[in-house]
Amino acid sequence: MGGAYMTSHQVQILFADVALILFLARTLSVLAVRLRQPPVVGELLAGILLGPTLFDGVLAETLFPADVRPLLTALANIGVALFMFAVGLEIDHGTLRGRGRLAAGAAIGSTLVPFGAGLALAYYLMRLHRTDQPVAFTVFIALAVSVTAFPVLARILDDRKLSRTALGAIALATAAVVDIVAWAALAAVQASVGGAGEHWRVALILPFIAVMLAVVRPLLRRFLVRGGKAPGLTPGWFSVVLIGALCSGAATEAMGMHYIFGAFLFGIVMPREGALELRDSISGGVQHITSLLLPLYFVVAGLKVDLSGVGVSELNQFAAIMLVAVAGKFGGTYLGARLQGLPERPSVALAALMNTRGLTELIILGVGMEAGLLNESLYGLLVAMALVTTAMTGPLLTLVYRKKVEIPEGGAGPDGKDLAPAAAGAPDVIDGKDSRGDNHALGRT
Repeated sequence: MGGAYMTSHQVQILFADVALILFLARTLSVLAVRLRQPPVVGELLAGILLGPTLFDGVLAETLFPADVRPLLTALANIGVALFMFAVGLEIDHGTLRGRGRLAAGAAIGSTLVPFGAGLALAYYLMRLHRTDQPVAFTVFIALAVSVTAFPVLARILDDRKLSRTALGAIALATAAVVDIVAWAALAAVQASVGGAGEHWRVALILPFIAVMLAVVRPLLRRFLVRGGKAPGLTPGWFSVVLIGALCSGAATEAMGMHYIFGAFLFGIVMPREGALELRDSISGGVQHITSLLLPLYFVVAGLKVDLSGVGVSELNQFAAIMLVAVAGKFGGTYLGARLQGLPERPSVALAALMNTRGLTELIILGVGMEAGLLNESLYGLLVAMALVTTAMTGPLLTLVYRKKVEIPEGGAGPDGKDLAPAAAGAPDVIDGKDSRGDNHALGRT
């Protein structure tokens, strides 16, 4: 960047770019919510609009000169790391209690069916996008169409007043399982594409996980939860938590893995029992930070998406991607839920929810780009798939909930124990303004 210091011109451009990104992302996210879409749909669209798709890239080159892009990327990476920490933090181990069999069945269907279809899709795409790592490419494409965005799903449930219903609890438990499997699989893919001389570093991830679970987790509980109850979150302890998340991300990056894995793992090992208010406080603080930094990531990602040259071949590829992503995820989730005894309409609703991808997909695609598994053309098509499948979720839920979605109280599974009843007062029907979410919860999804 021309020396150890930023020039005055770079400072001006950086500040103006950040202001523009925040304004456009906020405007489009509010518009998305008004259209009963998750905010991430508007933010994804903002990233694409500011990219090279419009005006042959002239707009993007003018607004985001080459010497400023690394600065935006650095800020965006911090936002993604903290977002992944929050994802790990929000995964509640308790959601699986009493629903293990049903969540496992739905998660297996939601993962294996689209993954299997994705293997066939990868074989088709490989003929059009040459790669020197065919095995890793094949597994990555299959993984990319198998993803569910746990944070987006949780936000949709909250917006539509479904979080405390039986369906909401089942969806959260299923998505939590799918999310953990997806990140573990992605870690394995990234490890496989590293150079032969780097595998010894990747192997360090196993003792690192052991240390996080056996040492860091008890220490966090000891200092953050005292006497079985967590005290209020102070600025000092909040800083300690952020330092831990960033250092954990730096550690996995140093091991040859992506920093998102370390940040996610630190969220996983945070205390759960007796720490609900503490977790809510931490999540709220992190959300304030990511609300400023994550829109930058959408633009950084959007700068790699050029849809202006899409022709017949690309449209055919996109149609194939959408067919596999939607049919595989929807059909697999529905089949898995039905085999565990969930009634038909709740199974359809669960399938619609599991089809959402959002920012989780974007982060996974970013890892694929960095690993050299995707070129810009295929990356753009997969980003478009993430946008469309996320936007589909709301209308599909509205369609399903035109009639009441009933889950027998006390369990619909074969053993009668997997399904918890809805919480008192929680609606099972989307009915009017109240149950569809009245423009609240503009948090990061």
